[in-house]
Amino acid sequence: MSAMFRQTYRYLQRQAHEQPVIFYSLIIGSVGPIMVATVPPIRRAFGWKPTEPAPLSYPVPNRARVPISGYDDE
Repeated sequence: MSAMFRQTYRYLQRQAHEQPVIFYSLIIGSVGPIMVATVPPIRRAFGWKPTEPAPLSYPVPNRARVPISGYDDE
């Protein structure tokens, strides 16, 4: 079993020297799903609270509407 891990390590080491762009893009891409599981609990541990959701509509005043005049709307 250790021979398999040794060969994998040597392969990754060779790829890091021969094709560093592909190697590091794979490393960064594999970190993303791990961060999805680990970052939210860490943020909550530091006291982060989600913000209030943005309003979906503008509150209309509870009064009679006055029609606009004087701007050639007639």
